[in-house]
Amino acid sequence: MTGMMEGKAGLVTGSGSGIGRATALALAKAGAKVMISDVSDAAGQETVQIIQDAGGEAAFFKCDVSNEEQVIELVNKTVETFGKLDFAHNNAGINKGLKPIGEMDSKDWDITLKVNLYGTFYCIKHEVNAMLKTGGGAIVNTASGAGIEGSPNMAPYTASKHAIAGLTKSVALEYGQQGITINSIAPGATITPAIESWAKTSPEQYQGVLDSLPAGRMSTAEEQANAVVFLCSDLAKSISGVTLAVDGGYTAGKMQQ
Repeated sequence: MTGMMEGKAGLVTGSGSGIGRATALALAKAGAKVMISDVSDAAGQETVQIIQDAGGEAAFFKCDVSNEEQVIELVNKTVETFGKLDFAHNNAGINKGLKPIGEMDSKDWDITLKVNLYGTFYCIKHEVNAMLKTGGGAIVNTASGAGIEGSPNMAPYTASKHAIAGLTKSVALEYGQQGITINSIAPGATITPAIESWAKTSPEQYQGVLDSLPAGRMSTAEEQANAVVFLCSDLAKSISGVTLAVDGGYTAGKMQQ
């Protein structure tokens, strides 16, 4: 994908680790200038350093996406730093309240929706307004396989990710004629440091998850990032309003055991 994003500039939220970091690195490798955003100064600065060490251009702005004023500042800082906003990957998210809904603390519901759904809404709202000033752009949200199917003991997360898929469709209809595309990726089981640690401590459970995946393996953060880079690029100008499952076929149907 080298050169695919040459001359473009944008932002990635939640890019201090995981899929967000992998996406930021992939965008920079493809030639983009990237504003790194995360709630962690150390993690965000580390992503910037990795990009700069590889010869790319990046800057960092600390942002809690559940705070609209901080989102406004993030978008403004990106435009101030790079001169424009061509793309955005709204990736920041959390998963709280891992229990049946009857046992759930309402605070876990509130904070999950505030970060995942309201945060995505705030980002889209202000990204769109910045993009309209320069003739359009591309927005990619991080939904989830849990935004396509249901997931037990994850009601707030599942609700927020279903909502992101619907939000994506509505915005695609509102701004298509102004040159803005908006899509979501729906990651399935993806390898992260936490998953790798879990695999070592619970190998039988980990194997059970692998057995349920048509591909027989989890996706990598880099594979998720590749999908985002494509959707941000000019190659995807005719794709909008889509939630793309990047899950090795998991949401296609159930494997026969």
